[in-house]
Amino acid sequence: MFYPKIFSILGFFAVALGAFGAHGIKEKVSAAHMENWKTATLYLFIHVLAGLLSFYMTHKKRSQLFFLLGCIIFSGSLFLLVILNLPILGAVTPVGGVCFMLGWIFLFNDINIKK
Repeated sequence: MFYPKIFSILGFFAVALGAFGAHGIKEKVSAAHMENWKTATLYLFIHVLAGLLSFYMTHKKRSQLFFLLGCIIFSGSLFLLVILNLPILGAVTPVGGVCFMLGWIFLFNDINIKK
């Protein structure tokens, strides 16, 4: 039951960070950084839901692990890029994207289809 709790917490942060982006930093960052923030929030939301759903679709935890790593690395690097204004963090973001893709591949491979 570890992953559903973690994804629930990440869902909370997705809402909070989305609101912070819309109301707290919108006027303080560049348009490009705002797009990065929106992308990070969107991908976090999508993969939180994917992680929660995958918990009920397969008994294997590989997809959940990679969705979690993707949330941390992909979205986390974009949030930090905007907050810290460190462009070098953009080099880390694709690693998180690969984690997301692996999560989807593992979900496809491990899904339990019941007839």
